[in-house]
Amino acid sequence: MLKQRVIVAAILLPIGLLTIYLGGVAFTAIVALLLGFAGWEYAQLFRSGGYRPASVLVVVGVLLIIGGRWLSGFESAPWIITLLVLASMTFHLVAYERGREEAGTDFTITLSGVLYIGWLGAYLVSVRSLPEGMWWVLLVLPAIWFADAGAYFIGRAFGRHKLSPRLSPKKTWEGYIGGVVVAPIGTALLAVLWASLAGPGSAITPLDGAILGLVLGVVAPLGDLGESMIKRQFGVKDSGKILPGHGGAFDRIDSWLWAAAIGYYIIIWLLL
Repeated sequence: MLKQRVIVAAILLPIGLLTIYLGGVAFTAIVALLLGFAGWEYAQLFRSGGYRPASVLVVVGVLLIIGGRWLSGFESAPWIITLLVLASMTFHLVAYERGREEAGTDFTITLSGVLYIGWLGAYLVSVRSLPEGMWWVLLVLPAIWFADAGAYFIGRAFGRHKLSPRLSPKKTWEGYIGGVVVAPIGTALLAVLWASLAGPGSAITPLDGAILGLVLGVVAPLGDLGESMIKRQFGVKDSGKILPGHGGAFDRIDSWLWAAAIGYYIIIWLLL
């Protein structure tokens, strides 16, 4: 398992860094691919529990929101979301007419998948589109990894009190606090490095990194717990098998969704 995880990470990390560097179409395409798979897995999780969300519509909706975010920022959001709400309702009205008694519940699952994964995930594109967007993405995502690493190692060494016994029995308050402490320190140091590479005039400061790391260290774990809630409901260990040793795409981006959206607004506030 560990060997698989290392091999997959060694392959995907350079690809991810290259697309972050390139930005534009390349970055948007890799985000769309990852979130499209996550949207499919989201729908399949609920289908495993007997529900019938419109899997294809979830994926198409996710891709539409991401494409709109890249082409016109938030400008296209009203008509895209309006279209997706109406299309989702139409699909499930037909399903009900054909005998699906729980079509109303299916409708809410379809729409929540589109919004949770598509709307929140598209903030990755929004962060990359900001001034110095490449460097901001390289702060937002590592902030999660620093928090995860701090939580894992400190929780393993000192963890005694369960953080969320039902959702994630291995997580402890000690580990969580460790992540909250490590994330701002690691992200602040990374901000120093990125600012030096960005050159004179960079708006990124160590304080910016520390603020991002602190806030994301506090809230991003909720994304992981949120996905765990869905998987626990249906007795599933992983959302998929697309990434050997890592599970599914949804497993990998659960905290990214929160980090991207919250990170975007923190950065906007920092740049004011």
